[in-house]
Amino acid sequence: MLSTYQYPTFDYRASPDQTSSSVVRHPVIVVGAGPVGLAAAIDLAQAGIPVVVLDDDNTVSVGSRGLCYAKRTLEVLDRLGVGDDTVAKGVSWNVGRTFLNEDEVFNFNLTPEAGFKRPGMVNLQQYYLEEYEVKRARQLAHLDLRYKNKVISVAQEGQGASLQIETPDGVYALQTDWLIVADGARSNIRRMLGLEIDGKVFKDRFLIADVVMKADFPAERWFWFDPPFHKNQSVLLHREADNVYRIDFQLGWQADPEEEKKPENVIPRIKAMLGDDREFDLEWVSVYTFQCRRMTEFKHGRILFAGDAAHQVSPFGARGANSGIQDADNLAWKLKLVLEGKAPESLLNTYSEERGFAADENIMNSTRSTDFITPKSKTSLTFRNAVLALAKDHAFARSLVNSGRLSVATYLTQSSLNTPDTEVFAGNMVPGAAIDDAPLQLNGQDTWLSDITGNEFIALIYCQNVDAISPAQRLELANLALQKIAVKVVIISPTAAKEDDELPVYVDVAGRFAERFDSQDQTTYLLRPDQHVTARWRSINTAFISAAVAKATMNTH
Repeated sequence: MLSTYQYPTFDYRASPDQTSSSVVRHPVIVVGAGPVGLAAAIDLAQAGIPVVVLDDDNTVSVGSRGLCYAKRTLEVLDRLGVGDDTVAKGVSWNVGRTFLNEDEVFNFNLTPEAGFKRPGMVNLQQYYLEEYEVKRARQLAHLDLRYKNKVISVAQEGQGASLQIETPDGVYALQTDWLIVADGARSNIRRMLGLEIDGKVFKDRFLIADVVMKADFPAERWFWFDPPFHKNQSVLLHREADNVYRIDFQLGWQADPEEEKKPENVIPRIKAMLGDDREFDLEWVSVYTFQCRRMTEFKHGRILFAGDAAHQVSPFGARGANSGIQDADNLAWKLKLVLEGKAPESLLNTYSEERGFAADENIMNSTRSTDFITPKSKTSLTFRNAVLALAKDHAFARSLVNSGRLSVATYLTQSSLNTPDTEVFAGNMVPGAAIDDAPLQLNGQDTWLSDITGNEFIALIYCQNVDAISPAQRLELANLALQKIAVKVVIISPTAAKEDDELPVYVDVAGRFAERFDSQDQTTYLLRPDQHVTARWRSINTAFISAAVAKATMNTH
């Protein structure tokens, strides 16, 4: 039990499937009602795809666990209907500071310029996020959330999978066209199928202590190397909701996890850090070991793995939950098109390719962070300490400081779904990039680019003068919505235009869109349903747009 949080209990309810005279088949079944499984299920259900979610528990995650949610992930959560609750309850922050002993040697700002809806990071205990996702899931007619439903066997079929499920009322069977596995790092489904997860376990241990206290520490990330209160080791401090602070203490490989978790051993460490006068209560304690591992493939026939079931990284950099939620973001739109018969099944191979690339990037960054935080040789330690000593006064050394490269959206620049540039562009919005946000207005009402994109293919067209779009072009643009895979057209202009029901015009009120998307008159960007750029041009050309949609959905044959 926690002093700051009351765990909900989700009642077991028998399903008609359990007493059916024949085995019921569902289009999609998700195993695991954690942040990733629920994100995938919500995304599909919002699009009208029926989904069954099976979970062997009847509450949310125990302990704070996942904590930091990056700006990109917050934009995904907005699209799923849980972003506002997450940001309202969580602790928003942009600034991180790194210390050597007691001296600050480096700091960073995740959003050094204005004009984004969401902050660089929000800290929120995982159980809150899961609670918000459950609330959202229960609002959706196409989502069937079943607690105390434990999958005890799974078998591949040619066109799906069959499952045996244990409940308080006994065992029943289900079949599914597609199975999404999001049952965590110790995935039972992965084990049942005999699938391997390969990688590296780092020989170091860290203690997580969630502490309740009233303190005036700013909403920032603080990381110490070799602090006086924990010599020759590292410490990380984060502020959470409910006056809870997360403290990570490096312990070393020889530490006994069970001994280190005992209050009589944890409390002296915290007092050494905070001082004897600071009142606090110990809320939750855990000991973890760094692991950087992933499955070779995330798609096995019609079984798709996501989140920690597919890949695992060390906590430094907040790349676990963020990466998992972005897995769901990548998977859902592709699976929807396949289920609707609008894209070939091979489109789902690109889920494994794109998110496998993202996992490799996360593992690389996580491994580098781990090697810097916990040097494995005297040479590495000497290098690390030299970098930290120089960073205070020399800019070149600051780029080498690595206390956890924080989660950002992966640039899918090598994706086979992109249409390569044929014209010159500047900036970061290359094919494969997730969009940068920008403030906009429609008919005098404030909104954000991230709020008007996603869930469908969208053509963003920047126009200096909307009236310059000819009647013929208007008709062609309107016809994009009538294609097999519809494309919504969004016009963005530096100035307000007369109200137009056919082509609503969003005003680039601060010029941020033009700046971030290197926009000239008639510059056009095509966005995928997961808000990634897939093509761009310097003119309005509906034939180019249609061809790029076909390429992005593997409908080119």
